[in-house]
Amino acid sequence: MAAKEVVDAMSQDMDKSIQSLKGDLVKVRTGRASTALVEPVHVDYYGSSVPLNQIANVTTPDARTIQVAPWEAGMIGAIEKAILASNIGLTPQNDGKVVRIPLPPLTEERRKDMVKLIKKMAEETKVAVRAHRRDANEKVKALEKAKTLTEDDAKKAGELVQKKTDEKTAEVDKVIAAKEKEILTI
Repeated sequence: MAAKEVVDAMSQDMDKSIQSLKGDLVKVRTGRASTALVEPVHVDYYGSSVPLNQIANVTTPDARTIQVAPWEAGMIGAIEKAILASNIGLTPQNDGKVVRIPLPPLTEERRKDMVKLIKKMAEETKVAVRAHRRDANEKVKALEKAKTLTEDDAKKAGELVQKKTDEKTAEVDKVIAAKEKEILTI
């Protein structure tokens, strides 16, 4: 019973690592506009730093534009300034009512750089998955040493840990392959 708990806990930790990777990948710029690109932007709102999506409606009217419609017309300048200061590599344009952020098409070189970046992120996630595997294996060995698990049960648990690790690594590869295809699609 204890070995199953160890494997379940390890699986949950691995899932958290993969979810973190997915969250990070959303922020990687592809050829398409995404509201996630402006999530890190914080605007000075009456003396306090507030996330952009809390003072404006952020949408993508088309594949190459992010549109920010502030709820208070007086905030346009502050929003524009915050986007420029955020170092996300995008230049806002305002027409007095909304701020539009056009996304220039990615060059072939930039696309390849993005692919290198996401592969590095994938490798970091795989390292985290393997660290969770190592922790689970150590817990199984400790249970075996404490005579809570038989030698056969410990071996089965070790095999299950490896099987789960292989599944999660394959899932990371699948997520990265989909993102790579998205980046390289013109």
